[in-house]
Amino acid sequence: MANALLSIQIIPKTKNGEDTIPFVDEAIAVIHESGVKYQVSPLETTMEGELAELFQIVERMNEKMVEKGCPSAISQIKVFYKPTGASMDQLTEKYR
Repeated sequence: MANALLSIQIIPKTKNGEDTIPFVDEAIAVIHESGVKYQVSPLETTMEGELAELFQIVERMNEKMVEKGCPSAISQIKVFYKPTGASMDQLTEKYR
């Protein structure tokens, strides 16, 4: 069972003020390719997995922004860590 949830909002800086959505799409593709469970929301994406693995995904997301031509990116991150188990479904089940 996963031990962490990590929500991230990545804000890429573009060279010439281009639309950032295509870059955010690339960052979400990094999450998708990782194979972890995730949920995209309007202002952030939440991942479920092992804490160390989730931080590695964040690192890859930032590296992808630079590969795509962004001089920098800001990552705003929230982490819920519970060694005995953490899941998006458990935290939100009362709202469904």
